Amino acid sequence: MSPSGRPWPLSLVFLLGMGMALERINCPSRCSCQYLEVNCTGQQLQEFPAAIPLDTRQLILAANNVSYLPAMELSFLADLVYLDCRKNLLGDDLDFTFIGVAKLVYLDLSFNNLTQVTFSTFSHLFSLVVLKISDNPNLVTIGKDAFANNTWLRHLDLSRTGLTFLDTSTVRDLPNLRFLGLSDNLWHCNCSFLEFITWMTESNVHFPDADNITCYTPTGLRALKMPVAETQLHFQCLTRLYNHDYIFLCLIGFGIFFGGTVAAWLAGTCAVIYELHTSKKEEEEDEEE
Repeated sequence: MSPSGRPWPLSLVFLLGMGMALERINCPSRCSCQYLEVNCTGQQLQEFPAAIPLDTRQLILAANNVSYLPAMELSFLADLVYLDCRKNLLGDDLDFTFIGVAKLVYLDLSFNNLTQVTFSTFSHLFSLVVLKISDNPNLVTIGKDAFANNTWLRHLDLSRTGLTFLDTSTVRDLPNLRFLGLSDNLWHCNCSFLEFITWMTESNVHFPDADNITCYTPTGLRALKMPVAETQLHFQCLTRLYNHDYIFLCLIGFGIFFGGTVAAWLAGTCAVIYELHTSKKEEEEDEEE
């Protein structure tokens, strides 16, 4: 019945029925489909689902056993803006995977088995705003230029990974970055990491769970929060002299000593010559008188 109490026209009922039937036909097995959304959460899928509607805007594959994302199948979903792949078995072979989904705005790859992020991993995601790659304990490397093309990136979560170092330029050059998760990583707080810690304390980026952004190594700095670690590293790194520094200082000291000795010898020699010249001139004057 229509809102007015009158029965729906048979043609309209037929079209609605056909639409619902087509929606069920086009929906992947074990997934639920709504308008522009496909949800396959927790269906124990081993592979990327087939027969996803081409106009899908939101795809949720969370809590499955998918270990591979086929770039070809993803490229058919040219209008995709939201992709949730958290809690799967995705490994390190993600380079060029997202080459065909340039409109993607939200990407969640947390709780997977990522080991590295290179420039080719996300380089085609020019519209990306939110990227979550937290809780990948085997993620130990993020390339210096890994996010060079993701200039719209606003939310980046790298928490609870195996990272020990992150080049400052990797995140400093993201003009729209406002949220950066770094907690519970294995940060190695040495002199090479001092620049990054200094950037953290001076930037306007928000660091959630900041109390758990601490040094893991070396032992002397373990569990120290970044502001405290920065103070100690400034003292250690900016006042410490290494072997080549001592050699340099010794060379300078020797140069100063040698230069002073030569200068004194020249001054003494000049004084002696002047004295001899003066004495000889006085003797000649006495003889003339």
